Amino acid sequence: MIVRSLAGRDKGRFLAVVSASDGFVFLADGKERKLASPKKKNEKHIAPTKTVIDISNLTDRGLRTALQNFQGGQDA
Repeated sequence: MIVRSLAGRDKGRFLAVVSASDGFVFLADGKERKLASPKKKNEKHIAPTKTVIDISNLTDRGLRTALQNFQGGQDA
């Protein structure tokens, strides 16, 4: 799922959820936060979007492209 950050240094940016557990989500953007080392963030600090992408076969470059295309076409 693609989410928008509501707090922190990445406020306003779109990120992809890699996994979730115990009230936290692990987010990646393919540039600053790679899929191999996602950022841990509280669920209260993100806003979900209606877009879901499959990251199982995605590389960091593919994730950057998907997020760039999403951000260009959305007003969230």
